Amino acid sequence: LQTDANGKSAGAEVLLRWFHPIHGQVGPVEFIPLAEESGAIVDIGEWILTTACKTLADWARRPAFSGLSLSVNISPRQFIEKDFVARLQNTLIKTGAPASKLMLEVTEGIVMQNTDQVIYTMQELCDLGVSFSVDDFGTGYSSLSYLQRLPLRQVKIDKAFVHDVTYNDSSASIVRAILALAHSMNLTVVSEGVETPEQLAFIRQAGCNEVQGYIYSKPLLADDFLKFATGSIS
Repeated sequence: LQTDANGKSAGAEVLLRWFHPIHGQVGPVEFIPLAEESGAIVDIGEWILTTACKTLADWARRPAFSGLSLSVNISPRQFIEKDFVARLQNTLIKTGAPASKLMLEVTEGIVMQNTDQVIYTMQELCDLGVSFSVDDFGTGYSSLSYLQRLPLRQVKIDKAFVHDVTYNDSSASIVRAILALAHSMNLTVVSEGVETPEQLAFIRQAGCNEVQGYIYSKPLLADDFLKFATGSIS
């Protein structure tokens, strides 16, 4: 769930869980590395994008939810597939999903693999109407030299910084610096992991655009999310 700073629903980030018949719910920390190593992450990622696009197409037909966006994390392995752009374009066409409501979240590490090719691919997707966000900004290979070249719309502040803002001056300074940098580049900012009223007050005062975290809701199933969104929008 993603909201603006006042708690009004702005969209959601897709979260993947594996419901194993024996082990129950398995988190991504456990199975995603295995999927990456085996190559299964490409097919998993394709299924996630298709499901997300179907969801966006459904929301677009319902006035109360047509303004909501969906963010999807993209695996580095999936992103460098040669036909990734063509496959996503085909999915958008088949589902009728509004590309402008689809946000692809990439890590800083993706850009460092082959910067020129990655930027070219990102620009192709932006031409389709898709937007990009850098996830966990500030925890990887942050470099202004590549940041200014990327066709981004958004950056997400890692929850590790947000968690400490009310008692750690360094974390607070980092959050303010990221906000100042992003806003100077006309990027929106999402603060992840906002859990307490004190953290929310700091984020609001610092000028953050959107919030993600338990302060408003824990992760929800799709139907429960729409019920929550209906209440927060109205």
